[in-house]
Amino acid sequence: MSRSASRLLIAAVAIVHAACFIAYQRPDWTTQWTDQNGYLLLGRVLAQTGRFTRFAGTAQYVPEAIRTPAYPAFVAALDALFGESRLVIAIAQTLLFAATCLVVRAIAETVASGGVATAAGLAVALYPPLPYFAALALTETLTTFLVTSGVALWLAALRRASTPLSVAAGLVLAAAALTRPTFALLPLFLVAAAALASRAPRGAVWRVSGVALAAFTAAMVPWILYNAVYFKTLTMSPAGGPGRQLFEGTWQVALPGRIENELTLLADETSDRSALDEQVRAVAARSQMPVEPMLRYVHQHQDIARIWTEPIGPWARTSARIAADREYWRVGVENIRRDPLRHFWRRAGRGTFLLWAAEIPVRYSDINRLGPWTIRAIWLAQVVLLGLAVWGVVVVFRRGDRMAASAMAAVIVYVTAVHTPLYSEARYSLPAKPIVVLLATAAVAALSGRYKREDARRLPPSQSHA
Repeated sequence: MSRSASRLLIAAVAIVHAACFIAYQRPDWTTQWTDQNGYLLLGRVLAQTGRFTRFAGTAQYVPEAIRTPAYPAFVAALDALFGESRLVIAIAQTLLFAATCLVVRAIAETVASGGVATAAGLAVALYPPLPYFAALALTETLTTFLVTSGVALWLAALRRASTPLSVAAGLVLAAAALTRPTFALLPLFLVAAAALASRAPRGAVWRVSGVALAAFTAAMVPWILYNAVYFKTLTMSPAGGPGRQLFEGTWQVALPGRIENELTLLADETSDRSALDEQVRAVAARSQMPVEPMLRYVHQHQDIARIWTEPIGPWARTSARIAADREYWRVGVENIRRDPLRHFWRRAGRGTFLLWAAEIPVRYSDINRLGPWTIRAIWLAQVVLLGLAVWGVVVVFRRGDRMAASAMAAVIVYVTAVHTPLYSEARYSLPAKPIVVLLATAAVAALSGRYKREDARRLPPSQSHA
């Protein structure tokens, strides 16, 4: 199959797959995934006023304290060009998904044959969690495209020792960090991986790294200064910091997911503390679990939520969100101190599993209808995928592309290192999943004897194994 035919096939499969998920997810657009509302509001206000704020009608500018600006800017651009439309956002993200599949094919083509590269692109196009999120107004699809493209540009810059490609890699990785702040330190992991893996003179690696880091820093400085000016702190997101992540992470490994979700809904809906406690005791009795941790969770959840729900006025609410994040951190540390060894053990085990293997690409309103064996089968498939990806790193490394293997491994290690200690959701690993699927494809190709590098195939037999 020619390159152009391969690309056309991959793009077509990705677009059709995403279109199916748009139709499937559409009933949940206005009822589930409430995070969408914040991004849509920020995008709308930015398109209408040019200001990055939730409060369009205030005389005094009230800066956004939770979200970073890249995804709202993406939504604002679509609003300005086509009008406000969930469908337009989903279509745009479908195109980003297709582009991500093509970027994966381009990366794979540099480490394996064209056939393996086509298989990798098609595998990503057929991987359900990616189009699942492409149908929602959330950051996952844009971040996935930017992270995958950033890695591709980074590898190309290293291979060619190219300054323009180094600058492009730095800027794209900065855009990923401005979409999802958790990727702010990814460039350092990529640089470390390149330094460890390179067989070339280290000077070339350091030149490429220096240029990429300089471009990344230059792109990040305006946002860092924005927060310094308005919030008097050097941070990516004042109220979206690690406090709530730490707090939620302590309970994520202490309570079963469905029980925690039920308790959260009770805490949000029941303001009377006595009535709340009575309902929590009923949950504990039904689930045959200790009631004390459940009571402690709902009380903590309510007490901290009141910090930022009770104030009136835009500035008061914004400041309260920042104060709440700090309180989340304090209470989270307090929770950990009750049994630190057990907490860290559970975060390493359950936290890692939830991050990499717990995605269920079923419409949110239908998830609770799934039987336990169906869920376990979906989990098992993702465990196998990750295991193959780990072997894929070994395959690519042994076949001679140490730089690519190390860079792709660095992405997986980075995502794990950032999320596992704090809080894990399967969607947090989604930006790394195209790399994971690529590596898994390489592993399957090697196990079936079909993994070959294109450059080796072009050499005479006497030189191909030199």
